[in-house]
Amino acid sequence: MKLNEIQVSDVVEYLRLEEGEYSETFIANLLDVAKNFIKAYTGLTDEETNKHDDFYIVAMVLCQDMYDNRSFYIDKNNLNKVVETILGMHSVNLL
Repeated sequence: MKLNEIQVSDVVEYLRLEEGEYSETFIANLLDVAKNFIKAYTGLTDEETNKHDDFYIVAMVLCQDMYDNRSFYIDKNNLNKVVETILGMHSVNLL
């Protein structure tokens, strides 16, 4: 699944949330933050990020971390190793 195809319902399913356990607005915000983080970390454009299906799992892991910790802050120094590895494989801004 491409990054731009991920919907709130996909995140809800990944997090195994039942109706009434979440705010759709909150989940949408988590997804937006995750997508923006991926683009900022890698330096890729929207079009370029959609060429990589593995960003799906990165977005889901980031959403889960933010949901579990109820925070929109992502600490680049404490990234999940899978997330860091996948993002590192596609980063173009390695300065």
